[in-house]
Amino acid sequence: MSDRTILVWFRNDLRIHDNEILFEATRKADKVLPVYCFDPHYFSLDAEKHILKTGNVRAQFLLESIADLRQNLRKLGGELLIVHGNPAEMIPQLAELYQVNEVYHHREVAIEETTISEEVESALWKMKLNLKHFIGHTLYHKEDLPFPIKDIPDSFNTFKKKVERDSNVRPCIATPENIVTPLIADPGELPSLQQLGLSLPIPDTRAANTFKGGETAAWQQLEQFLISYGLSHNGKNNRNNVSSRLSPWLSFGCVSPRQVYWEVMNHDQESNNHPLMLELLWRDYFRFMFKKYSRKFFDPEGFKDSAPELADNQDELFDQWKTGTTGEPFIDASMHELNATGFINNVSRQALSYYLVKNLKVDWTRGAKWFEEKLIDYSPASNWGNWAYIAGVGNDSRDNRYFNPKTPAELDPKGEYVKLWLTGEKVA
Repeated sequence: MSDRTILVWFRNDLRIHDNEILFEATRKADKVLPVYCFDPHYFSLDAEKHILKTGNVRAQFLLESIADLRQNLRKLGGELLIVHGNPAEMIPQLAELYQVNEVYHHREVAIEETTISEEVESALWKMKLNLKHFIGHTLYHKEDLPFPIKDIPDSFNTFKKKVERDSNVRPCIATPENIVTPLIADPGELPSLQQLGLSLPIPDTRAANTFKGGETAAWQQLEQFLISYGLSHNGKNNRNNVSSRLSPWLSFGCVSPRQVYWEVMNHDQESNNHPLMLELLWRDYFRFMFKKYSRKFFDPEGFKDSAPELADNQDELFDQWKTGTTGEPFIDASMHELNATGFINNVSRQALSYYLVKNLKVDWTRGAKWFEEKLIDYSPASNWGNWAYIAGVGNDSRDNRYFNPKTPAELDPKGEYVKLWLTGEKVA
């Protein structure tokens, strides 16, 4: 009797811990074929807007994450097969070459990602092979929600109250003890940024944060957060001001929301009210909203009858905004930081979004696409969901109640941030 082989298709789940598709494949198959496919679509240029799908900062983080995943798989006796091309072509080819019996992957929710999955599923079906879908990107499992997807409350507050009251976070999935892969003659090389059509990011000495991709770095960051959180708590400081900065690793699935939740809760049972837990709930909310409504979040009019009012000179105003030359110091400083590092805090993101939509009256989808290129922690649901809310075209009738724009004096009272990012100087 021939061995059973399962192909594990990695996408935004670049980890070996709490990874159901990997663990289940090791349980159900004699051999496991881990695969990462570099899809050219994600490194393409929007010809009309001249905006990349993936900028060089995020691409560098991705390459680091895949390299770390490969290393961690090798420690378990496995290997990561790296290929390049359309997944709908590459996955079936690999399935035939390695006599695969089934393909596992984690389900996505945004339209582009689900379309790719459907194309792969259709191609596999012609070969009489199954693409099995798993759910692994949320804190709360879809099956544990107190309502079906079609009945999820549009109001975040209602969603939050019902989920926290009636649902529980599942335990983490076990980690495979070992992985047996088929004989792989050529596992494929990790591409360089240049081979992906991108330039090397230039390190900026003004950056307060540095991010290295991979599951190993994710756990280091989580440990550092818990140390800082504990010191702040023990010192009776405001522990709510301790930021995790875990969003890049969460976006790539180098660490799961469930892992973060249980690590923080095991550290301090009172942590359930920490802003990090609220952030994880917001991530869930937008993913479930995308599952419920899908394409509407990408339309300029969103859930409304019409799109927001637009200025006549769209191109000129958008160019000023994206290059940080609007003349509004805090806005320009925030954009300089985003363009240089790929990361800004949530307040700066909201300020930039609000200014583009409300002050400049530029099409909000252009801002969402710019963030898609630049943000190191970009994820479709969170990015487009937040932009829709700021633009006032979200699915909740009380859209803007979540955002109260602050003045530059409130955001940067001593002018330190503006001076650093506009002049490169630090305030004495």
